[in-house]
Amino acid sequence: MINAYAAKEKGGEFVPYQYDPGTLGDHEVEIEVHSCGICHSDLSMWQNEWGMTEYPFVGGHEVAGKVLAKGKHVKHLELGDKVGLGWHKGYCNICDLCIDGDHNLCPEQEGTIIGNHGGFADKVRAKDTSVIKVPEGLDFNAVGPLLCGGVTVFNPLMQYDIKPTSRVAVIGIGGLGHLALQFANAWGCEVTAFTSESKMEEAKELGAHHSLNSRDENEIKKAAGSFDLIISTVNVDMNWDVVIKTLRPKGKLHFVGLLEAPLEIVAAPMIMAQNSLSGSPVGSPSTLRKMLDFAARHNIQPVTETYKMSEINEAFERLESGNARYRVVLDRDQK
Repeated sequence: MINAYAAKEKGGEFVPYQYDPGTLGDHEVEIEVHSCGICHSDLSMWQNEWGMTEYPFVGGHEVAGKVLAKGKHVKHLELGDKVGLGWHKGYCNICDLCIDGDHNLCPEQEGTIIGNHGGFADKVRAKDTSVIKVPEGLDFNAVGPLLCGGVTVFNPLMQYDIKPTSRVAVIGIGGLGHLALQFANAWGCEVTAFTSESKMEEAKELGAHHSLNSRDENEIKKAAGSFDLIISTVNVDMNWDVVIKTLRPKGKLHFVGLLEAPLEIVAAPMIMAQNSLSGSPVGSPSTLRKMLDFAARHNIQPVTETYKMSEINEAFERLESGNARYRVVLDRDQK
């Protein structure tokens, strides 16, 4: 049996919950959960904001733990290995996208917390392809947030072949943005943070070379023609025409934050400068491995607040308040 914490209804209190996971599949891994991050996507699923949550809901898709059991066809992991599990718990592994290494775009992808029970538990199961071995040198409690928030902002650096000479800007210095600053800085880029005045100094401590007040359009206008890539992590609307004008020719405005309002832009300036808009989800297993290796090499760590797994309701209240700096992590009660 697996012992978990589940919400029985939309926005309901998380209470102890036990379920039988059945027989371990030949390509499955059972992970003993040591810590699990709480992502804003967990909050959205808990509240059924996307209309697809099944209750009882056991969230948790930023899992760090150890291999407790494995199916007979699992070859790349051994019992006791330190591993991580992110947004996806499995892929078809046979479609063209999977064969090309784009598992995260697989039409048959299985969500760790969509139609499945996640890592707010003592154990969790997933298909072997989605379980990533954790390299030495990473703080175990820091691994979880890297597997979702971290790879989400690392993925565009890989996808668009960003150079160490590139100028990269990050909009929003929160759970995603504070990691994006660290990755872009370690990549060798010149990094600018679009943030509130209160976070400007902190943004520089996290890796930004420059800061712009994201609420001052006149200040943003002064950065016209500056950036090769802008990574937007926010879910709020901005004057995107002003933002786009800060791109250099062929520059990209890339969205990883889910905007609440439709995107409205004037096309002509983009056409004349050959700019583009893009977006991406979390990364493939290959990108996850590279991201963890890169994070270990450059000592990239999320800023976290830690609660015991039994304090899950207090942890959700903290995340819901919007005051968490910057990722909330649940640590198992007994080790």
